Amino acid sequence: MVIIQNKIERSVMCAKIRSYLLFAMVFMILPFAQASQDLTTTSAQDEAFRQLRDASRKQDVARASRLADSLQTYPVPSYVDYYRLKSDLRNASEAQVDAYLNKYKGEAIADRLRNDWLLIQGKNENWASFDRHFPLFELADDTQVKCYALLSASAKGQNVADEARKLLTTPKKYGEACYTLVSDLAAKKQFNDDDVWYQSRLAGESSMTALAARFGVLAGAEKTDISRAIELPATVLSRGAGSDRLSHEKFLLALQKVAKKDQGLAAQYLNDASPVLSKKEQAIGWSVIALPASIALSTNALEYWKKAQSASISPYAHEWKVRTALRKEDWKLVNEWINQMPVSLQREPSWIYWKGRAQLAMGHRDRAHKLFASIADQYHFYGQLALEELGKKIVSPVNKHPLNRSEIATMAANPGFQLAQKFFRMNWRFEGTREWNWQLRKMNERQLLAAAEYAKEVNLLDRMVNTSDRTKKEVDFNQRFPTPFKENMKVATNQLGLDMAWTYGLIRQESRFVMKAQSSVGASGLMQVMPATAKYVAKKIGLADYHHGKINSVDTNILLGTNYLNMVLNDLGGSQVLATAAYNAGPRRPKAWRSTLSRTVDGAIFAETIPFTETRDYVKNVMSNATYYAALFENQPQSLKQRLGRIYP
Repeated sequence: MVIIQNKIERSVMCAKIRSYLLFAMVFMILPFAQASQDLTTTSAQDEAFRQLRDASRKQDVARASRLADSLQTYPVPSYVDYYRLKSDLRNASEAQVDAYLNKYKGEAIADRLRNDWLLIQGKNENWASFDRHFPLFELADDTQVKCYALLSASAKGQNVADEARKLLTTPKKYGEACYTLVSDLAAKKQFNDDDVWYQSRLAGESSMTALAARFGVLAGAEKTDISRAIELPATVLSRGAGSDRLSHEKFLLALQKVAKKDQGLAAQYLNDASPVLSKKEQAIGWSVIALPASIALSTNALEYWKKAQSASISPYAHEWKVRTALRKEDWKLVNEWINQMPVSLQREPSWIYWKGRAQLAMGHRDRAHKLFASIADQYHFYGQLALEELGKKIVSPVNKHPLNRSEIATMAANPGFQLAQKFFRMNWRFEGTREWNWQLRKMNERQLLAAAEYAKEVNLLDRMVNTSDRTKKEVDFNQRFPTPFKENMKVATNQLGLDMAWTYGLIRQESRFVMKAQSSVGASGLMQVMPATAKYVAKKIGLADYHHGKINSVDTNILLGTNYLNMVLNDLGGSQVLATAAYNAGPRRPKAWRSTLSRTVDGAIFAETIPFTETRDYVKNVMSNATYYAALFENQPQSLKQRLGRIYP
């Protein structure tokens, strides 16, 4: 009886335990199930939704209203209501906007509407409404909104000149708001003529000639005179610099325009005019010649910069000033000119690293190592180089704290991630990325890794990489450097004797492993092969049945991409740096850049001084990626410096 009773008690206990476990599982799953949302729609609904977005962008109010009415049951009401309201936002009332923002508080699209509303209120100088909404604008990433915020403060009598000078560095982001800010500050004498003419030259530097002319008019120039200086610069220069401030400034604008095409001719004009120009004006003149000369990799660029020492120049020009000294390996000037940069630039890893190199070359080892140590724990090109300068090699860190299923399940239940996936399925990558990134903004590192792992599970590899890249301390290299289609890659690279780590590093930069990625210029697939390139390579390797429809096929894209990469590698003497640049900018350009070298330089210097911003960043990222992939594949310490090698004239 005792034995039977014990069995019964054990059976009851087991039943209770199973019951408790079942209850616990339901309790754990219930919040996720409640958070989940049904985003299932028909193709007809999605098409109406697409048309609604189009109508809203075209400000077709009547059509947007009709389409929104037809989508009352669409499972993304925040976007339906946004597109309806956005189509006629200029005529919306404060009450309508408040109602929307309160209804969808905390959503990414609500912050987008606040951004839109702030631009309208700023333009209308409705500062009461603007000031109420501006502190609630979470992303705060719109330069025009920031300009309106300074205008609002100026309207209240505050002096905002210093803040404006820090903000106004990128004319392509100005729009009407930032022009109005400069105009307002000039009228209130918070900006002097030097400030306004600097903005005019800055706009000219960015090839925004109409804006350059408008700023010139603000400083007192006649519109026809300033337009002539920009549109017919040789005519103005041939007449000389004149005798007053306005004439000198028009001369400098004309000089800037000519210098973009012919620095030698511009230098002749400046030398002829020097007797009537002040030392400050001469320095400005040499700076507007030095910048395009630097980008052209001219041998005279360094001398031009030396003559421009005291000129007030843009952050972009500061960087090229240092690069010019770097290309000549004049380490004393590299150090001196980095010290002249704005503090915000000096704090960037790139210039911390190069200042460290300059200090090392000048014999200040301790100072150099302190600089290197400050960035050596960062997982990027300069962090890797700094680590090697400290005598260490690049390794693949081990994730010591694996995620558990509940952490990933929390991400799977996130409504924002679910909405992002719906947009990705609709091929709305901009909206999908916005929704995904909105969820990340307040996550800790553990949560970011869980979100990245969830992205992997739903095959959003680009989101996995970008999300995992945000962590600083807890790092998962399997997320950051994935290897999809590894067998395909092994076959393709082995047949060509191509470095698979380098090839993966290039794909990571090109497409982030989005198989149907399409660039603005028509490049397609994992390896972003251009149609003409694909056709050329297919013919060269004898791929008889190739047609354009195959370019997004994984096998075909990898086959064509790796063969093209191998072709440019062989054509450029086996240099991965040059071949990487060629893959991005075309094979002729790296040859031209190399031909301007007067001496052999290390690969890092060559990469840093590539004239195209996109290609420069591309090469650094690909080479950094390749080094990390090699560390993963070989499980051995790696050298980025060795991979970069040296570039010969």
